Amino acid sequence: MAYADHSQGSSRTISIVIVALIHAVLGYAFVTGLGMKYVKKAAEQLNVIDVKEEPPPPDEEPPPPPPDKPIEPPPVVAPPPIVQTPAPAPPIQTVRTPPPVFNEVPVAAPPPAPPPPPAARQAAKGVSPRGNPGSWATTEDYPSRALREEKQGTTGFRLEVGADGRVTSCTVTQSSGSPELDDATCKLVSRRARFSPAEDDQGNKIPATYANRIQWRIPQ
Repeated sequence: MAYADHSQGSSRTISIVIVALIHAVLGYAFVTGLGMKYVKKAAEQLNVIDVKEEPPPPDEEPPPPPPDKPIEPPPVVAPPPIVQTPAPAPPIQTVRTPPPVFNEVPVAAPPPAPPPPPAARQAAKGVSPRGNPGSWATTEDYPSRALREEKQGTTGFRLEVGADGRVTSCTVTQSSGSPELDDATCKLVSRRARFSPAEDDQGNKIPATYANRIQWRIPQ
């Protein structure tokens, strides 16, 4: 074992020395310009081995899909028949309705008809004025406003005369066209007219009506 160790140490030392000499020669060759010649020559002697990489293994094709199998529809199962049990009819109950009882209600007799109103008494004698009706209104009674406006015309009137022969109301039945003349007519006649009252067939004095007209003319 000691000899082997000694031989290995000598070989290692020699190798180191050779490598150092080679480096020194190469360095000198590069410095002197001779390096390129030796480098080319050394490059020619080198055997370049072009290592080709092995191509990867081809991809394995997937296995073809299994053929389509037709899908069978599920079997049709008919539902069980529905059995309907008829319900029993309700019992019919007969109710005896007693016959209606009619109670006689006494009907009150209608009240007697009111007596008819007394017949209007017919005037056997009509109302008549006392004195001259022309004196009821004179030219001196001409309304001043109607006189200034030179209005004239005829006013018709109707008087309600009581059983005592006095005038109770006056109504203009025909207008003269002037309110002043119409108002003056009723005022004068109601104040001045006096009548003999009307009488029925038994001689009783009764109310009546009287109608007439007054013609208004502007005095000359």
